[in-house]
Amino acid sequence: MGAYVVRRLFFSLFVLWGAVTIIFVVLRLVPGDPAYIMLGPDADQAQVAALRAQLGLDHSLIQQYSTYLANVVHLDFGQSFRLNADSMSLVLQRVPATIQLATTALLLSLLIGLPLGVVAALRAHSWVDRTISVFSLMGQSTPSFWLGIVLILVFARGLKVLPSAGSGTWGHLVLPTITLALPFLAILVRLTRSGLLEVVHEGYVQTARAKGLAESVVILVHALRNALIPIVTVVGLQFGALLGGTVIVETVFAWPGVGRLLIDSIGRRDYGVVQASILLVATIFVGINLVVDLLYGFLDPRVRLAGD
Repeated sequence: MGAYVVRRLFFSLFVLWGAVTIIFVVLRLVPGDPAYIMLGPDADQAQVAALRAQLGLDHSLIQQYSTYLANVVHLDFGQSFRLNADSMSLVLQRVPATIQLATTALLLSLLIGLPLGVVAALRAHSWVDRTISVFSLMGQSTPSFWLGIVLILVFARGLKVLPSAGSGTWGHLVLPTITLALPFLAILVRLTRSGLLEVVHEGYVQTARAKGLAESVVILVHALRNALIPIVTVVGLQFGALLGGTVIVETVFAWPGVGRLLIDSIGRRDYGVVQASILLVATIFVGINLVVDLLYGFLDPRVRLAGD
């Protein structure tokens, strides 16, 4: 188990280094002079040159990259020229709102997706199964931005029962949560159904039935428990995907999270905030994947034995 943990930690650090490097390269490949864009068209050459020197853009790419890595290690992304505050502090202020939205969407997906997947598996090839499968396929295929706009038009503009944007009450959380949760809910339904159908005819399930156990005990305790092993991995990966999906949802619903801050900062070339936002999301994503990998190794001994 020790070798497995060390290997996963190494791969996680490697992924973080790759994410940090990609952020640096992409921001430098975007057309236009960042200093000129920050200062606007009225700035003279002296002001542009001074800002380039302040940002270190007058150095070679190797020097910029070395300085950038050193700053990342110390979580120093400089000041936001737009908001006149520390970049990482600005991002951290938005994290609770994003975590709240992603966590609520995850819980909603689990509370609805798992039972629907179990029902579809137990009623396999029936009209119930086909109906659930059709709706799950539609949910998985629906673009989040389109669904968000439709929900706003129906429940905020039409029925006027929920707010269309902002935060502060539970009502503000309803529409963005549904928008964010629906694609993952659909994936969870299909995955639970297929996983349960794979194990329901296994020998240990038949043995449990032969012992005279109630069908609900057989399904929930024996079959579903083993079917949940791959689902645990998907839940971890999808929680990271939910964090990434908040970029679109927060923009549509004006939710004050990291995603909306990131979009605003990209448009204004606020390098420090962009770097801090992406790195924080990448770190959370990698951290969740690491926890899932370790948990998967704990649930399935074959994984950690292979690692050792």
